[in-house]
Amino acid sequence: MISTWEPEVPSFWQSRGKPTANRNLWISIPALMLAFAIWMVWSVVVVNLPSIGFKYSTNQLFWLAAVPGLSGATLRIFYSFMVPIFGGRKWTAISTASLLIPALGIGFAVQDPHTSYPTMLVLSLLCGFGGGNFASSMANISFFYPKAQKGYALGMNAGLGNLGVSAVQFVVPLVITAAVFGGEPQTWVKAAQTKQVWLQNAGFIWVPFIVVSTLAAWFGMNDLASAKASFAEQAVIFKRKHNWLMCWLYVGTFGSFIGYSAAFPLLTSTLFPQVNPLQYAFVGPLVSALARVAGGYVADKLGGARVTVWTFVAMIAAVLGVLHFLPHDGNPGNFMGFFGMFLLLFACTGVGNASTFRMIPVIFMTLHQRAASKQTEAVKAQAVVNANKEAAAVLGFTSAIAAYGAFFIPKSYGTSIALTGSADAALWCFIGFYVSCIAVTWWFYARKGADMPC
Repeated sequence: MISTWEPEVPSFWQSRGKPTANRNLWISIPALMLAFAIWMVWSVVVVNLPSIGFKYSTNQLFWLAAVPGLSGATLRIFYSFMVPIFGGRKWTAISTASLLIPALGIGFAVQDPHTSYPTMLVLSLLCGFGGGNFASSMANISFFYPKAQKGYALGMNAGLGNLGVSAVQFVVPLVITAAVFGGEPQTWVKAAQTKQVWLQNAGFIWVPFIVVSTLAAWFGMNDLASAKASFAEQAVIFKRKHNWLMCWLYVGTFGSFIGYSAAFPLLTSTLFPQVNPLQYAFVGPLVSALARVAGGYVADKLGGARVTVWTFVAMIAAVLGVLHFLPHDGNPGNFMGFFGMFLLLFACTGVGNASTFRMIPVIFMTLHQRAASKQTEAVKAQAVVNANKEAAAVLGFTSAIAAYGAFFIPKSYGTSIALTGSADAALWCFIGFYVSCIAVTWWFYARKGADMPC
């Protein structure tokens, strides 16, 4: 455990802080990538289940795609507070190792088409372990970097970590075509096309990487004494207005990213049955992840609030574009237009993810420094420590609330299609929510004379 950590002191940062922080960051990133891969693996698996003999309804398939979002978001609430209690090194290793449970479980379950639907739901719930990891990972990395570089650090951790979504949607369709880990193949049948697949590889392929990442975290990362805090100390965030406001905004950015990622393959398969969604699904999350890395840098330069406002404006335009290209009243729609608008939407979510997360440390540092502005130097120094602890807890908690998007967006599509025959109603609801996000960001953070400009 490192007992002294002062990233805001330039001499400390250059001599000791930066190398240690970067080492922890570069071990954290692949661990987070694997967490996202396990969290979103069902987005690919559900598309293949009907073709290998699983007799589930469309609504049941949407549930399997949505349930990891529900469990992952709920776990994030608890994971948000784990790093200050257990330490970043220990908790990263433990939470990464937990991914072995759903990875192995899926690998065995999909080999038997008679596996019960409740069993599949349980495995879907267990994939929430991957979703929970994001909250603790972001909270942990936020402790290591000075205020001026938090946007970069959080953008790198989250942006490259988000690549796990793209990776799972790119890798799984490839690895299920060969007997990588042995076992009996399944016969895949769709539209008079027949082939052999090994769907168990969708789970097994991640096992060796999870083991290596767990060991790297245990032996290569650090715990910080200054990050230690009890749950009671962190619970002060529930009294902070800005915690709840940022939850709302992060639902609009990260909630959209993870919800669209979870639902896109199944939505495409439903609306455009002639298209193989797995040929395209990985591109959206990839664009979003890379945009998040760039967004952290841009938000550091231009300010998180300004970037966030314009991101939501662009997201509204993109959803309107999606609506324009959907199938309607006998019109088969235009898949390439639909896909292009979703790529724009994914890019916007990536930028917005970074800009909103950049806002949080700035807000809480400003809040505490204002309160201590007329106090002694010792009080001012403690204010910085308290601000970092609160910001870390808020980063985790807002990511927990936002992660419910991985449940509500797929279920919104499923409900909209079931009730109206189309996804239009769900998309119009998303537009209304983005309008409210613009209003909140502008009033509290972006306008001249705002309560907390950032």
